[in-house]
Amino acid sequence: MVAMSRSSSSTDSVNLLEVGRIDKPHGVRGDVVVALTTTETRRVAPGTHLFAGDREFVITASRPHQHRWIVTFEGVYGREGAEAISGLVLSAEPLDDDDPDALWVHELIGSSVVETNGTERGTVVAVQDNPASDLLVLDSGALVPLRFLEGRDDEDRLVVEVPDGLFELLDEE
Repeated sequence: MVAMSRSSSSTDSVNLLEVGRIDKPHGVRGDVVVALTTTETRRVAPGTHLFAGDREFVITASRPHQHRWIVTFEGVYGREGAEAISGLVLSAEPLDDDDPDALWVHELIGSSVVETNGTERGTVVAVQDNPASDLLVLDSGALVPLRFLEGRDDEDRLVVEVPDGLFELLDEE
């Protein structure tokens, strides 16, 4: 299982994870549209504390809206207040996850990738959003859908089981 959450470069704490972005105002009361970059919808639950740089935001209300969320933050009033925070990247502290096999995106970056047969394929430099399956972006230029990720081996490398031909173009170069 891979829990989706982007790593953050917050100046307040290196432990914060990127969880979403404020897209735009919604209405005239101060609500905003938030696009999550995590699969954890509890990140927009009322009472949740989110951070954008040095600012802390507390969610007072939220509701799903199409593929995003309409969120009300404490202390953000009127359309002007919502416009002032549009575009901010939202971060949060990591969740306590009871699943010891969970892999987080920020833990994947920098990991070596090896096929089940032992063939080394490179190092993860990024995780790219993709509607079908997010992709591991390797330093070799290869893109590996996360759905092929089997887990970690004894050497803490990411083990992938990919269909024949996935790496063929790279091997021919």
